[in-house]
Amino acid sequence: MIRLKNSVNNIAEMSLTPLIDMVFLLIIFFLLTTRFITEEGISVKLPQADSTTPQTQREITVYVTKEGRVFIGNRALTLHQLYYELRSLIGSDRDKLVVIKADRNAILNKVVKVMDVAKTAGAARLCIATRKEGYGE
Repeated sequence: MIRLKNSVNNIAEMSLTPLIDMVFLLIIFFLLTTRFITEEGISVKLPQADSTTPQTQREITVYVTKEGRVFIGNRALTLHQLYYELRSLIGSDRDKLVVIKADRNAILNKVVKVMDVAKTAGAARLCIATRKEGYGE
């Protein structure tokens, strides 16, 4: 008579390699398909407005901080320097849009001076950037 041993040591094992592969593939997929939207320039808190329309054309962006400092890109400018910088950026394209992104706590007089400098430099089109009421801060 043959005796059979009861094999209690046979435990089913699950390989985690395919699961780990799928997790890495999902991470790579989401990293490649996610758009990272970054805005250049200086951090300002835009004022709110109920009716805002996004601008989709080429534009020149002028930033005004709450301290009253003026920037184009990351470069700080005086109003005198701003005039010459805008003249060179506008060039012969008088229809180019100049967007002023002023902090909501910026001194109004400084923003008006920036608008005046832009008009004097040849900007035919000006707008002040806002954000829709209820979005963000």
